[in-house]
Amino acid sequence: MADVIDLGEFGAGFRRDPHRVYARLRERGPVHRVRLPEPDAHHETWLVVGHEEARAALADPRLSKDGSRIGVVFLDEQLIGKYLLVADPPQHTRLRALVSRAFTPRRVEELRPRIQQITDELLDAMLPRGRADLVESFAYPLPLTVICELLGVPELDRAEFRKLTTEAVAPTSEDSEHDAFVRLAGYLTELIEDKRCAGPSSDLLSDLIRTTAEDGDRLSPGELRGMAFILLIAGFETTVNLIANGIHALLTHPDQLAALRADMTLLDGAVEEMLRYEGPVENATFRYAAEPLEIGGTPIGQGEAVMIGLAAADRDAARYPDPARFDIHRDTRAHLAFGHGIHYCLGAPLARLEARAAIRTLLDRAPALTLDGPPGEWLPGMLMRGMRSLPVRW
Repeated sequence: MADVIDLGEFGAGFRRDPHRVYARLRERGPVHRVRLPEPDAHHETWLVVGHEEARAALADPRLSKDGSRIGVVFLDEQLIGKYLLVADPPQHTRLRALVSRAFTPRRVEELRPRIQQITDELLDAMLPRGRADLVESFAYPLPLTVICELLGVPELDRAEFRKLTTEAVAPTSEDSEHDAFVRLAGYLTELIEDKRCAGPSSDLLSDLIRTTAEDGDRLSPGELRGMAFILLIAGFETTVNLIANGIHALLTHPDQLAALRADMTLLDGAVEEMLRYEGPVENATFRYAAEPLEIGGTPIGQGEAVMIGLAAADRDAARYPDPARFDIHRDTRAHLAFGHGIHYCLGAPLARLEARAAIRTLLDRAPALTLDGPPGEWLPGMLMRGMRSLPVRW
């Protein structure tokens, strides 16, 4: 058996800056057996920290996302239902095809004017104050408003919805995580039923209810709940972190901020470097070895859990020279912030669209933007990479 590295022994510093730990692990090899820190301290898994190995593992069909194949069913699937991140082909292929019929590139592009309008309205409210928590005033409400309007979540429900989803993806304890999923499942069930009864509407969730494939196939009630869950979670939690982490990177690297201000044609590349340097998802959700295999020369037994480090892979010097340097001119091709393979993030185009609008408009309207103190604590757990607050002034 491989030695087990207890990540909890690195203490609070691991949450603040996991990249140093991942760099030390990469020096010893691309794959390690680890014990996860709180709140998942009882879990052991294989952790992939090398870029080449992570990219290959993300596309390896021998690594299953469907835990039921080895007798594992997690809390979210029990309460929410089957969704894309816990499904393998052919079920995954079917679910993705059905949602792709409604969540099209054209639909995302049509959101551009509304995204800009929401961005402007948020800054209209924030900028006269002279200082603010960027997460609370801007990075959170922008993608939350966009995805809730897209899916048809009533405005009165959004504050509670935000609280539940944050606890679901970055739980502070097992009990609070369970409670969040129970309440989310109940809320989504009611929301879907309300939309069924309300009749035709133009929002995405209503379209998913009506979507039918050529052979008459459509999403079951449980699948609809699962699809609403993953679209809502992935549709704003990740984008909050992308915007906040990206602005934090710029403000802590004044030479890069100056370069971007001097030439806004660099924005697209800057957003990709933000994704590589401090992406919104630290590690992909668990995969399980459906059969014995090797990753980076390390044997993985059938049924064993594998966690693929997206943040770790994107700081691998074998792929990105001087990886700890934030450089908006860098060639970021093949970064893994949105994953790779059949589970590549369905909402990546929307996240990029929102981040570009948010960062461009904020820098344009707040030319003296600077930090107003240290950021708040980083989110718990090893799934999301983001800070709870980011004080700024201008």
